[in-house]
Amino acid sequence: MPVMDRLKAISGTAAIVGVAEADEIGRVPDKGPLELHAEAGRNALADAGIDKSEVDGVFTAGYSTFDTAEYMGITPHFTDSTSVGGSSFVIHIAHAMAAIQAGYCEVALITHGESGRSNRARASGNPGLAGAQYEAPYGIMGAPIGYSMACRRYMHQYGEDRTREAMANIAISTRKWANKNPRAFFYDTPMTFDEYHDSRWVSWPFHLPDCCLVTDAGAAIVITSAERAKSTKKGAVRILGVAEGHDHSVLHQMPDLTRTWGRHTGPQALEMAGITHSDLDLAMIYDSFTYTVLVTLESLGFCKPGEGADFVANQRTAPGGDFPLNTSGGGLSYTHPGMYGIFTVVEAVRQLRGETGERQLDECKLAMAHGTGGTLSSTGTVILARD
Repeated sequence: MPVMDRLKAISGTAAIVGVAEADEIGRVPDKGPLELHAEAGRNALADAGIDKSEVDGVFTAGYSTFDTAEYMGITPHFTDSTSVGGSSFVIHIAHAMAAIQAGYCEVALITHGESGRSNRARASGNPGLAGAQYEAPYGIMGAPIGYSMACRRYMHQYGEDRTREAMANIAISTRKWANKNPRAFFYDTPMTFDEYHDSRWVSWPFHLPDCCLVTDAGAAIVITSAERAKSTKKGAVRILGVAEGHDHSVLHQMPDLTRTWGRHTGPQALEMAGITHSDLDLAMIYDSFTYTVLVTLESLGFCKPGEGADFVANQRTAPGGDFPLNTSGGGLSYTHPGMYGIFTVVEAVRQLRGETGERQLDECKLAMAHGTGGTLSSTGTVILARD
């Protein structure tokens, strides 16, 4: 049977039944990552109405499932520590779906916790890796520098002024969504175009608002079979499409600095779900930087290469626009502890359930959540539907 036929055969067979954040996010200096993992996991299980004793699959990245499961008092029958950066937790959804379908587990718990703001120790890294040997000696150290170099290439190809205006539109529209989210780091901090353009530089061409937050946060997702989901507390958000992959680790090996692996995962997830871009009511796209959003929209196929500036023009993605994007406030203005992908899913599920208060969309039946990891290296895409 062709691969896509096999994927379509399991579309909708698993569902997300619980999502949550940790009790506190933002500045949480008195709690470590494992406590953030555990709080989020506990809260997501309560959201689903499922007892911890019923969890038989544990998924996480960064920390080992050894540590998280032990800390939470869970003894899983299936475990997955796939770690490819911030997209990992989106990718875990596909893995959990496959494990449930194969009978390896029935209730999967995906958790994340990270003290990105409170733990400011310098990363040691592995001196034998390619980045340490061939990039760091030339000053390519840290995400802002790598991503800004990719953005500079995009500017060279498609125009500096157009790219800058697109980045400003993305930053400001995302901040407007955060201003509607009481849990957002920038809930009480509006931003104008003048404030964006006058803000300090971080790594040219990035201003400070082009860069994601660094926070302390945790989040979790509970997944089970579609049949089991019928008896859960809030019902099912069905998983219709999934896809994952990566094409490089270090930036200098990226085949095209203006195209991400989303060019593969987006079409695959949509085809598996049996829908098109125009069917979607919401897009939750990893926004480590404004450039990440711009290049991802194009790679996923919402517009053609170089057309992203027109796609996001005139605050189209802001509240009241006709393309709702990152309605939580995103990694730019809501939270970003270091790996953010799980939070795209949490917001998508809440929007599909109609639980997001002032920022709730009038119509939300189908949503895409998309994660990016590494230096534009890995991507994971999921399509979710209200049951």
